[in-house]
Formats: sequence, structure tokens, C-alpha cells
Amino acid sequence: MISVNDFKNGLTITVDGELWRVVEFQHVKPGKGSAFVRSKLKNLRNGAVQEKTFRAGEKVEQAQIDRKKMQYLYADGNNYVFMDTDTYEQLELPGENLTEELKYLKENMVVSVIMYGTETLGVELPNTVDLTVAETEPGIKGDTASGGSKPATMETGVVVQVPFFVNEGDVLTINTTDGTYISRA
Repeated sequence: MISVNDFKNGLTITVDGELWRVVEFQHVKPGKGSAFVRSKLKNLRNGAVQEKTFRAGEKVEQAQIDRKKMQYLYADGNNYVFMDTDTYEQLELPGENLTEELKYLKENMVVSVIMYGTETLGVELPNTVDLTVAETEPGIKGDTASGGSKPATMETGVVVQVPFFVNEGDVLTINTTDGTYISRA
């Protein structure tokens, strides 16, 4: 059990039999009445986000989440196959569990598979990933002073706003949390 006063972003808890990750939280001490903790929680099973208010000092159960390093092998229809790099065991995950992650997932990439007991909840990508530009408009000479950007389609199909000097075939480092261009790789 953990007190809601000890909440941190990314903490995984169990409330009403469901698994939740703390997205954000705020301690509120009103002038009148008792203090409370206002939180935004994301359901790890279905992805729903819910706001919940707890009384200060209330206890909730902390969920024991395991992260296992696995390598993404290939797509098999709507299922995606991952391999444990230690035991060479293979695990299939359905595509509906990986909607956001598929934008950045490349073959042979090592990711963290999130597990609760024997239940697989999803995949955690690295903070940055290197992707090759598959398609973008050619840069116009002398059009760099404005500091603007153009859309570029990456090898995985995700569209990222990039500077004008980026060309097809360039390898770029992309932030996986918000899908933004960081630099050339």
C-alpha cells in the first residue's frame, strides 16, 4: 500500500480492481476543508484516461509492473512478434494494443514489454528512435532563414515536421513521446 501523498508521475497503482498509471497529480490545500490530491490516471488495459480525486493520506495499492527487454521481430497479420533476448521465447501481441507504438517500431528494435504477472499490457519504446525519411518535398535553396518546417513521411509511415534542409534518405532522430524531430542521426 502507498499513500496518495507519495504519488509520482509514471507510478502504477490498482484502484477498484483496475491497473492505472499516474499521468499527473496535484496536491490541493483549500483554505476551508481538508486537503486532497487531484490526479489524472491512465488505464493500462484499455488506455482510457480518468480524473480522480483522493483524500490526503488515503492509501492505494501499488501494482508490481515488470519490464522485460524484448526484440521486435516481425508482423504476422494483425499480430506483432517479440522475442525475449535472454530465453529466445517468442511473444505475440495484437495490433490494437500497439496503436501509438507502431508509428516508431522497426524490425530488430529492442523495446521494454510491460507485464503485470502473466498479463502483457503493452510496449514501452525508447525515448528516441532513428528513422529514415521515405518521402519529403525537396528543400528550396535560400529558404532557411525563416526557420520553417515541412512534412516528411518516415519509413514506418509516421509524418514528422522537419526543417527545410532534410532530404529523402536522411536518417533522423525522432522523439517517441511527442513525435517531433530532434536532429540528424
